[in-house]
Amino acid sequence: MSHIETSRLDSVSNPSSSDTILDVSHLTKTFQIKQPNGKKGVLTAVDDVSFSIKRGETFSLVGESGCGKSTLGKTLLGLYPADPGSTILFNGEDITKLSKKEFAKKAQLIFQDPSACLNPRRTLKQILLEPFKIHKIANGESKIIELMEMVGLPSRFLGRYPHELSGGQKQRVGIARALALEPELLICDEPVSALDVSIQAQVINLLEDLQKQLNLTYLFISHDLSVVHHISDRVAVMYLGKMVELASRDELYGNTQHPYTKALLSSIPDPNGDVREKIILTGDVPSPSNPPAGCRFHTRCHSGMEQCKTVAPAFIQTGSNHFVACHLTTK
Repeated sequence: MSHIETSRLDSVSNPSSSDTILDVSHLTKTFQIKQPNGKKGVLTAVDDVSFSIKRGETFSLVGESGCGKSTLGKTLLGLYPADPGSTILFNGEDITKLSKKEFAKKAQLIFQDPSACLNPRRTLKQILLEPFKIHKIANGESKIIELMEMVGLPSRFLGRYPHELSGGQKQRVGIARALALEPELLICDEPVSALDVSIQAQVINLLEDLQKQLNLTYLFISHDLSVVHHISDRVAVMYLGKMVELASRDELYGNTQHPYTKALLSSIPDPNGDVREKIILTGDVPSPSNPPAGCRFHTRCHSGMEQCKTVAPAFIQTGSNHFVACHLTTK
């Protein structure tokens, strides 16, 4: 058994470990912007979002581009400071009380575009050794060989540069680098969207194998609902900075309740072979710097009521571990 696997199993067997690895309460992230008229404005990328992630699960965030899912992921890692009133607890500890180096050992990010996050002037060996040098961890050279083996790359590739690799191989290097410090949580930000479909399945299978092998927890961010259905335990849907639906994978795909989620799912094949009604969303997503009053989805919703235009729906539980923000569920 490898060094990384052994240390991971030791931490898992600790009886004091909590089932919840990440607890997020009232997370808000705003940015100061300059409006076309020259005045200062506020863009609310993430608006009062709360959820928790269980140790060892894959929790997925889905939604259209601009819904705030990637900003949320980066805020959880501390790459963006959360707004006052937000609370992010990792293993029960407030992440703002942890040093950046300390938290980097616990949580890491897998980027969307592997080509953009690998230094083209460095060999794979130099890239993978960097985390060990920064954190002054010994035996880096032996550990990077182990990491290469874990992600399915031969150690002879260590002398190569990123441009000598395929897209899938680059993403495997990105995954290896993310695993270097033995994190408990990986935030996977669209990790396969830049890859060919044939390669996507290989990388997803690798992530699943690594999760079982190392007891990893994933926050999986994606717009691809077919991939999300394959890999997820629970799924949360975001629209314009708000969480609009949250449920287990099977519950969300089999008992969809929010009109926005229904529209997203109508664009993919039903996993049970049923024929879904195709729902076409009209119009663009409104600007997060000037969101609509009431329910933010009402400007594109085919099932909206008058109150949707003025009253924001509460995020309520409608079933076993199923939460929805929609007035239709309380009619």
